Amino acid sequence: MQRLYFHPAALLMILVITTWSHAADQPPNIVFIFTDDHCEQALSAYDPSRITTPNLDRIANEGMRFDRCYVTNSICGPSRAVIQTGKYSHLNGFIRNGNRFNGDQQTFPKLLQANGYQTAVVGKWHLASTPQGYDYYDVLKGQGPYYNPPMITAGEDGQPITRKHTGYTTEIITDKLLNWMTEKREPNKPFMVMYQHKAPHRNWMPAPKYLNWLDDVTLPEPETMYDDYSGRTQAAGRQTMTMRQHLNPRDLKLQGHGTMTPEQIKVWDAAYGPKNEAFKKAEPNMSEKELLQWKYQRYAKDYLRCVKSVDDGVGQVLDYLDSAGLTDNTIVIYSSDQGWYLGEHGWFDKRWMYEESLKTPLLVRWPGHIKAGSTNDDIVSNLDFAETFLDVAGVEIPSDMQGESLVPLLEGHTPDDWRTSFYYQYYENPGGHNVARHYGVTNGQHKLIHFYALEGKKIDDWELFDLNQDPNELRSVFNDPAYAQVQQHMKSELNRLRELYAVAPDDDPGTAKRKPLRKQKLK
Repeated sequence: MQRLYFHPAALLMILVITTWSHAADQPPNIVFIFTDDHCEQALSAYDPSRITTPNLDRIANEGMRFDRCYVTNSICGPSRAVIQTGKYSHLNGFIRNGNRFNGDQQTFPKLLQANGYQTAVVGKWHLASTPQGYDYYDVLKGQGPYYNPPMITAGEDGQPITRKHTGYTTEIITDKLLNWMTEKREPNKPFMVMYQHKAPHRNWMPAPKYLNWLDDVTLPEPETMYDDYSGRTQAAGRQTMTMRQHLNPRDLKLQGHGTMTPEQIKVWDAAYGPKNEAFKKAEPNMSEKELLQWKYQRYAKDYLRCVKSVDDGVGQVLDYLDSAGLTDNTIVIYSSDQGWYLGEHGWFDKRWMYEESLKTPLLVRWPGHIKAGSTNDDIVSNLDFAETFLDVAGVEIPSDMQGESLVPLLEGHTPDDWRTSFYYQYYENPGGHNVARHYGVTNGQHKLIHFYALEGKKIDDWELFDLNQDPNELRSVFNDPAYAQVQQHMKSELNRLRELYAVAPDDDPGTAKRKPLRKQKLK
């Protein structure tokens, strides 16, 4: 019998081709990269004026950048709950930080699991309950520190256990993800992994290698940094999130080391000690404006330093997908839980329906489906993420989910009935930073906001903005006769969306009931 002989190089090529062919037969893998409080102003695919993020930009350059991705409720935990469920906060039960997510309800990872996907979540969870629907989880305990984080995972008996780690949290999360991808993932299954960072959440503690990065740079100031809020209602002026008054010494790195080891403290003090001594000598002679400018530079630089480490980690993950031959059959999605104020209006934090807080980055790469370097200006939302993941995987989207799959948009086609307006609601008052409870509607051209509770009291304040004439939202035109027709139209649209999404008339999320039909016109 004649024996067949294969040259080793040819045999290797056959194995690679066989592996790639098998991968091509599988549904796409899903890599969802998520950060906390990362704004478009700190991502060079959107705004290169402060930072360059080459690895995040790579997703945009090889895929699609969305320019109007709105969040339903601009705060950390509620945004995550919306993504898990594809439902507004009043229906998924998680309306404010401090709630506990009901993991027994329907979520997209459970549906993917039931349809043959291996699922994992690594990094920040921030939903209080133990993750359900995941074959593997290794998540930060609570908010998690920037250094030496305790993390929760399943023990041998399947029960949650807490393990301590030493190092920089952003790098630890990336290492854990790559370890799961290389050592624990089942190669014969499609996978969905949520790779979720703490950074760049407050109080913005950089990695050792970036402690002095940007020291020789003066960052440009936002044009609205000295806003006095005179063109809006009482809500804007009664918040407690100004750089001028509400950044504390830990935020500004004037004191505190958190969970650092003695060795880490030495590195930290070597970087900040001389700068802090120089500031203490100069402070008595600073004007109020100069002090605000110093606070902005200190805060914004530390924020950007944290983003830089995230970008490094994203590069490692993209490189792994390339080296493992997974890129062509993997959709990569990058987003954050909401936008953020990087000094705009003199603020830090989020919560508002104003643009910097309402909009979040969204970048998607999907070879063979998305035109490289494309952009999209349709109104999309974190409400759509769960539906998109299911659609990508070929899994039926449940009728009670409230968003829409982004797959048609990714493939260059906007459905005729795609939404042209968007509903928002924020509930956390009394609460952090004293942002009034409010809800509203925007169509990208105009925005109507109703503030209905502040400091435990009912209020009835309205704002209307012309986003074309006033993109920085400095002057409300509510009750301006020139905008009477616009105001009437926006109020009608607000009422329509509140009915569509089954928002309770008395604004009590506990009384809301979802209508059984999902496929209603979104316009």
